[in-house]
Amino acid sequence: MIAALIIGALSGIALGVGTFTFVYARGDSYLTNDPKACANCHVMNEQYDGWVKSSHRQVATCNDCHTPHNFAMKYVTKAVNGYFHSYAFTTGDFHEPIRITERNRKVTEGTCRYCHGDMVAQIDHPPAGKDSGLSCIRCHTGVGHKEIVSTGTVGAAHGD
Repeated sequence: MIAALIIGALSGIALGVGTFTFVYARGDSYLTNDPKACANCHVMNEQYDGWVKSSHRQVATCNDCHTPHNFAMKYVTKAVNGYFHSYAFTTGDFHEPIRITERNRKVTEGTCRYCHGDMVAQIDHPPAGKDSGLSCIRCHTGVGHKEIVSTGTVGAAHGD
């Protein structure tokens, strides 16, 4: 009986803290494709402002470039990134300027190739089963975040 009360109380506390955190962090906004959600954290303001001034603003949102185009993997990526972003921003344990992770670099590279497949196919001819080694985002670092390129933070954020 006491164990059930303790489990119930702990579950209630976890649910309450989780609900508060979700509401406080505007968690529902991350389920949308609205780029303003990406700027909920002040750390992303430069990236958002750069996107607003970029050529991709007319054709792509943050999710179009930073999540896979597969429905399930899009939300898996959003959940994984949401967890790690909330942890990093809550604890302050992140590099300034922010840096893209290797996993997210691969996702972004994949979305470049998804949208620009015809163009990439003309220049990218790797042997069967091999990666060409060409990277869209290595040379086109600031395509989605124009303003930041002038400050050099995109190059630093991508490890270049």
